[in-house]
Amino acid sequence: MSDQPNVKEVTHVHETQSPGAHGDGHPLAVAHPFDIGAVTARLAAGNGGYEIVHSSPGLELGVYVLIAPEPDRQQPHDADEVYFVLEGHGTLEVEGERVDVREGHAVFVPAGAKHGFVGYEQLAVLVIFERGSK
Repeated sequence: MSDQPNVKEVTHVHETQSPGAHGDGHPLAVAHPFDIGAVTARLAAGNGGYEIVHSSPGLELGVYVLIAPEPDRQQPHDADEVYFVLEGHGTLEVEGERVDVREGHAVFVPAGAKHGFVGYEQLAVLVIFERGSK
């Protein structure tokens, strides 16, 4: 496991490559849609977890759903990341500092920082990882 939160189950990955890199001679589509709401609902209907919805050379997007009493077991990551709260509220602890979060809020966490969510009943976040810059 590289730069993802504690992964209970990764159920789908949309891998994107640079133009012409498919190996079949077809260029990469300029855009592709993904349904964040459907992924959030699917994870929430289960026991939560993390699902990658987009992966490309410079970026990874995932949906992370936490349902109490299951704790957040994340470890520090090798990449910068941003959490955007889709549903719920709670507290993100980053290196001992507490940040209250709720729907519509976003928080930046630098690479290597010890962090995790606490004080939630159900929390869904969009996780945005920088990739390949180091």
